[in-house]
Amino acid sequence: MRCPKCSYNQSKVVDSRHADDLTAIRRRRECEQCGARFTTFERIELAPLIVVKKDGTRQAFNRDKVLGGLVRASEKRPVAFDDLEKITNEIEFQLRESGKNEISSVDIGERVMDELMKLDQVSYVRFASVYKEFKDVDQLLSTMQGILNDKDKK
Repeated sequence: MRCPKCSYNQSKVVDSRHADDLTAIRRRRECEQCGARFTTFERIELAPLIVVKKDGTRQAFNRDKVLGGLVRASEKRPVAFDDLEKITNEIEFQLRESGKNEISSVDIGERVMDELMKLDQVSYVRFASVYKEFKDVDQLLSTMQGILNDKDKK
């Protein structure tokens, strides 16, 4: 592993443990030349997931985009980052377990909204307003009324 400080290509592993989601190994390394310490992650290489977007274009699934959308929707809300990571991990797990190589962006968006609805309704509305491309306040109010109706039924 190449040192990020001096680019020397020999390092030793100082500590090794599972990452939080148990799908990766976190390794603390020390450069044998300059002594700098750095962290690396080792993950299982999985078959790529392809996202089919609304316009028909295809691109590789990027879990960071899902997590980024969750973070933006939850800004200034009492939502822990760990919860957003758990949602991202769960969605990625569900997509991989589906056995499909191509997943529609609509399917991903619906899964994100389902999970956000359980976690924080304000974050859900924020995400939905961007995802569903609300054209006016009436569409937003309609969505919020649906949330209130669901809440009353429980």
